[in-house]
Amino acid sequence: MPTNWLNDAIQKPCALSAEKAQQRQGQLTKPPGSLGRLEELAITLASLQGQEKPSIKTTNIVVFAADHGITEEGVSAFPQVVTGEMIRNFSRGGAAISVLANTLQAPLQVINLGTAHPIEDLPGVRHLNIAPGTANFAKQSAMTDETLAQALQAGKEVVDALAPADVFIAGEMGIANTSSATALAAVLLNEDASRIAGPGTGLDSAGVQHKADVINAAIKKHRLTSASKPLDVLKTLGGLEIAAMSAAYIRCAQKGIPILVDGFISSVSALIACRLQPDIHPWMIFSHQSAEPGHQRILHAMDAKPLLNMAMRLGEGSGAAVAFPLLQTACALHNNMATFAEADVSAGN
Repeated sequence: MPTNWLNDAIQKPCALSAEKAQQRQGQLTKPPGSLGRLEELAITLASLQGQEKPSIKTTNIVVFAADHGITEEGVSAFPQVVTGEMIRNFSRGGAAISVLANTLQAPLQVINLGTAHPIEDLPGVRHLNIAPGTANFAKQSAMTDETLAQALQAGKEVVDALAPADVFIAGEMGIANTSSATALAAVLLNEDASRIAGPGTGLDSAGVQHKADVINAAIKKHRLTSASKPLDVLKTLGGLEIAAMSAAYIRCAQKGIPILVDGFISSVSALIACRLQPDIHPWMIFSHQSAEPGHQRILHAMDAKPLLNMAMRLGEGSGAAVAFPLLQTACALHNNMATFAEADVSAGN
């Protein structure tokens, strides 16, 4: 399956719209910069939408789910069966992202790329079943060339099929996917896994160290370095859902859709996307800093300033969904505040 589309051109943000939005911010009835990041956010959105007054009303939320063979190494506090159980929970509306999507009145779609245990048809869930999860990357490559290509294609096709919306949010679900994300980050950032690994689903300190040891051994086994090609690293250590998210991010930027990035695992997908297509970075708005220790390193490497720090580490797209109203607030203030001239208020010097 070809992946040539990954190299298609990324749309360019509109510098003129950003300039006009910046000028408008200087005319609003407030001291310059007094709304802080909300001002920056409005200007960013203006550049991405190509208009002086951006509008954020709708978002699409997609949760990509898959299992991970690395679970065999005892790197998660939860058994692999939980992936399928959580997919059912998404469908029933009981998960955090389900509640948040309902609160935002946003459509939620779950894409099951492949679980170890069969799952019945469920409302709101699309079963692709590319593979029964990845292989155990401690012993062999997580994916074949074909399964990687299928996961990347799935991310593209999901974005292409979405109804129009102002922002795209991707979430993920997969027991042991923090191990996969940690391994990917360790290679791409040339870091020891012990500096990135965190508790994930709730490991204690000994469990975190075991996770790091397993990952370091796997990286050494596969002879991966920061000079390795991103797709090779992704194939060897990645997850089906992580690959699909990376592809979805690239496709959004190709189509001119702003991306609201969630936490640690989503940010690793964003890092991979940026390594494949550096021009994608301006299309990414980072929603929050996860409590996962490695997330700060990922954000620093991408020169990303998250909007929130709520000590969240759930995933599912939950942090991005919590941050979404900030985008709406930034636009409302930018568009609806009076200028000094309109309000007959004296401007500062």
